Amino acid sequence: MDSIFGLAFFILLILVGMIVGTGIERHHFRRLAEREARFKNFLVTNLRTIPRQFENRQAFLVIGSAVIATDYFKVFTAGLRNLFGGEVKSYVTLMERARREAILRMLEQAASQGAAIVWNVRYETTSMKGNSENKPGGVEIIAYGTALK
Repeated sequence: MDSIFGLAFFILLILVGMIVGTGIERHHFRRLAEREARFKNFLVTNLRTIPRQFENRQAFLVIGSAVIATDYFKVFTAGLRNLFGGEVKSYVTLMERARREAILRMLEQAASQGAAIVWNVRYETTSMKGNSENKPGGVEIIAYGTALK
């Protein structure tokens, strides 16, 4: 009887994690789209060399980083995906949110210092694990580049 209640409690936690996590993720995606709209005319590129028309501008480093935590539902579904193989779609959205947030923070820093161009954009990623194997972790993405005034 206790095992039935334990299983029911586990399923309840997974469902709550799925509902709450999905809601938070959707809200974050909406906020990202609103913030990205403000930078639609901002020039951002990964090119290493600056074109001649921008050579005489003041340059400085800009950095944006984001740490996005995962939840138990994503960990659970990733564990199931590990059994059968294939793309872990729940982690794809985690990475997308972190990447977009890091870029926006980098652009916000550049704009606050008067730049309208960010050149030579690069990314670094780090995955973080929880305290034990079954604990949720997260992902950190750092976006950096050369801003030009």
